[in-house]
Amino acid sequence: MKTVVITGSTRGIGKGMAREFLKRGHNVVVSGRSQAVTLLAAAELEKDATGGAKVLAVGCDVTDAKQVQGLWDQASGCFGTVDIWINNAGMSNTRFPVGRLPQDEVDAVIRTNMLGTMYGAKTALAGMRAQGHGAIYNFEGFGSNGFKNPGMSLYGATKFAITYFTKALIKETAGGPVRVGYMSPGIVITDLSTRDKAKMPAQRWAFVVKIYNILADRVETVTPWLVEQVLADRGHGSRIAWLTRAKSLRRFLGARFNPPGNRFPELLQAG
Repeated sequence: MKTVVITGSTRGIGKGMAREFLKRGHNVVVSGRSQAVTLLAAAELEKDATGGAKVLAVGCDVTDAKQVQGLWDQASGCFGTVDIWINNAGMSNTRFPVGRLPQDEVDAVIRTNMLGTMYGAKTALAGMRAQGHGAIYNFEGFGSNGFKNPGMSLYGATKFAITYFTKALIKETAGGPVRVGYMSPGIVITDLSTRDKAKMPAQRWAFVVKIYNILADRVETVTPWLVEQVLADRGHGSRIAWLTRAKSLRRFLGARFNPPGNRFPELLQAG
């Protein structure tokens, strides 16, 4: 039985991964910015636990280094050690050009995606070195490979930076007791996927939906695979990627001859 801390795990991919770890008999520390929401998510996830696995709910704003340290302290205090720490917490900006984004949104995206991941990695690294073992995974996202798209400049820049940070951290920690890697879930449909529909021209949104229908997957499709890969991983510097370049190419080529249709009807109904 391992103990897994997942930041940003009250919904979406983080919550899906928490559920899959619990199903496999591992303790999970669920974390979100709101303690009330975190407690609700943990109560819901408890029914998926097997083999005596337990869920701990810890409210944590990952942009506050003291709260991140508190997350480690409560997790290790409850379970003794933390075996896996996943920096999943992140947020995307509204798909507007940078000049049209509200300043508070700019600040929130940068602080959550960059400071949140860096604080989490720094805190987990110190704690895992002290206990003599552990694994840290940072989440990649759109922009990690340098790809650019209108309206994604801010989010993409933060993910590009996190990939650099992770590669540097992998080099710094080589030969030590802590393994570091990164995860790339691809495009996953969550409750945030329809957020920008009402703010985008209909033609632009139709294009977004077309891409989703070709490349996207649901949480319950991706997260079991991600969790199995994490549990099987024994390497340092591993990259766990669901939507690889080869898989993307196969899907685009397949869509030319066999259009996928409307795989996610909620994208057309929302907004």
